[in-house]
Amino acid sequence: MELTLGFSPCPNDTFIFDALVNNKIDTEGLIFNVVLEDVQTLNQWALEEKLNISKISYGVYPLVTSTYQLLNSGGALGKGVGPLLISKKALSLQEIADATIAIPGKNTTAHLLFSLAYTNCNNKTFMVFHQIEEAVLNGIVDAGVIIHENRFTYAEKGLYKIMDLGEYWEQQLQVPIPLGGIVMQQKFDEKLIAQVDRLIKKSVEFAFANYPTLPEYVKQHAQEMNEAVMKQHIDLYVNNYSIDLGVDGKAAVEKLVEVFFNTNK
Repeated sequence: MELTLGFSPCPNDTFIFDALVNNKIDTEGLIFNVVLEDVQTLNQWALEEKLNISKISYGVYPLVTSTYQLLNSGGALGKGVGPLLISKKALSLQEIADATIAIPGKNTTAHLLFSLAYTNCNNKTFMVFHQIEEAVLNGIVDAGVIIHENRFTYAEKGLYKIMDLGEYWEQQLQVPIPLGGIVMQQKFDEKLIAQVDRLIKKSVEFAFANYPTLPEYVKQHAQEMNEAVMKQHIDLYVNNYSIDLGVDGKAAVEKLVEVFFNTNK
């Protein structure tokens, strides 16, 4: 059976799915047709029910619960892993309210966390995540919310951290930060969904068993070619929650859904 599978080219996703999509584990007769896209595109496609299985931001998850089922494995959730608000200099609350802020997609967890921390900021511009750092540097925007590899590169480029939005989430809600999860269309039977979930778990476990060796698949697709940055990225975003959400992870997702609907009343 063939299934479409979408995830981002970021090191945490390619690390998680490498074994699954490159025949390093037994896929039990399933064939995965892979599409690599940025997370905002994947979020939009989830709203359109385009892919059978997909990585999505938890920021869009509340909008797709009627069509997709959240899997236990393959996601990014944890502590100290949240997006950062950066600029060229320190900005006051009023300055941020009036500033042009770059956000990595409307239906992203980064946008949700930013909206939770800054309720009065309306001048937002949405762009692909790897363009934001340069947009801030070049003065195209006043500040930006960065994710993924850019968390590790902004300081060396002379940019200033205004707030760690993940830290704010953790302080306010006392739960880990749900960044992205893997969902599968509910039209498939529970047995197949459970099989896919189990295979993704095996893929993550295979990746961990061979770490810190980086698969060529990760290097091939990484935005930042520096291996140290790739490993920082994996160390930050891939953890026990990626193997299994567990009770704590599921509670954090439920809290995020609650915050989403409170924020979008």
